[in-house]
Amino acid sequence: MSVTDRDIVSALQGGLPLVAEPYAAVAAALGLREDELLARLQAMQDSGVIRRIAAAPNHFKLGMTANGMTVWDVEDTRVALLGAQVGALPFVTHAYERPRALPDWPYNLFAMVHGHTRDEVEDKRRQIADLLGRASRGNDILYSTRILKKTGLRLRREAPACSD
Repeated sequence: MSVTDRDIVSALQGGLPLVAEPYAAVAAALGLREDELLARLQAMQDSGVIRRIAAAPNHFKLGMTANGMTVWDVEDTRVALLGAQVGALPFVTHAYERPRALPDWPYNLFAMVHGHTRDEVEDKRRQIADLLGRASRGNDILYSTRILKKTGLRLRREAPACSD
């Protein structure tokens, strides 16, 4: 990474500023033009240094205290297609495939849902079950009791910088 790219990551690792034009504000603070900042961010995404830039809301602070990771046992040959369908549901914040850990853990499709009550989350789980139909051989739900991680890419302070 170049010195400038490291500066960009350092400036963004705590989150975007809550202003009308956050990228313009970050660019100005770094002495860059906004279009240059955006081009560098795109290049870092294209190279895999940054996977994505996304909002990471604190659901507990938003009043959504019933947060459940639904887990599903679906055929391995269909998990990618079914996962895409589940992930497209408006109330699923993220869905992904994970390997099974047999014999104790038969689940290979995970989908996170949030709600104000457990009844609301259970209703959303039923909607996922309806979508999956007979393709689901079993499911469960794991409720969150606290937020474990809400951070993105972090740079080590002692990492050497290279030139632009």
